[in-house]
Amino acid sequence: MTLEEKKKRVREALKRLRKAYPVTGPFVEWSNPLELVVGTALSAQCTDERVNIVTRELFKKYRSAKDYADADQGVLEKEIYSTGFYRNKAKNLRGMGRVLVEEFGGKVPETLDGLLKLPGISNKTAYIVLAKAFGKMEGLAVDTHVFRLAPRLGWSTAKTPERMSRELGELFPKGDYLDVNEYLITHGRAVCSPRSPKCGECVLADICPSAGKIL
Repeated sequence: MTLEEKKKRVREALKRLRKAYPVTGPFVEWSNPLELVVGTALSAQCTDERVNIVTRELFKKYRSAKDYADADQGVLEKEIYSTGFYRNKAKNLRGMGRVLVEEFGGKVPETLDGLLKLPGISNKTAYIVLAKAFGKMEGLAVDTHVFRLAPRLGWSTAKTPERMSRELGELFPKGDYLDVNEYLITHGRAVCSPRSPKCGECVLADICPSAGKIL
């Protein structure tokens, strides 16, 4: 298959997913860039639904970067306990607050390099924040769903999220980067599950090389 043929196939797949899922998600709920950074950081190894339950109260208390910088480690651990890995996440949130205050005037930076200076922020998280909060498509975010589905669909054979992000980024226009992430997450939750994908219900079955082959 040539690159152009592959591009045509993946874009047809995204077109079908957009039609199949008028509503995507649920995803992390936020009302400003700081909330998005915090919520996305907390979502590591945790469901977005659980994160949203926790942040409904958290965001009432911690309204600025300084609030996180000044937070008590033990108290913050208890407040985010149910998101898992709470000790490290609390440490990262406090460190994030300090970096934002000391280097960015308390504001979330609008650049990839700036975001990557924040503790606990990976390329994946940074790409999501840049796309959602600032409308900047700097890279295609590869989370566990994308990393699982892209090989099944024949879109990428990359063995690392970083490499897969680059490969997928070459197949889609930048304007589609966020949609690719969100529609694959939604499809992965609804149909293309890890162990028992519902290939008989899948809108991509006729263009998926793995359809009917996964036990």
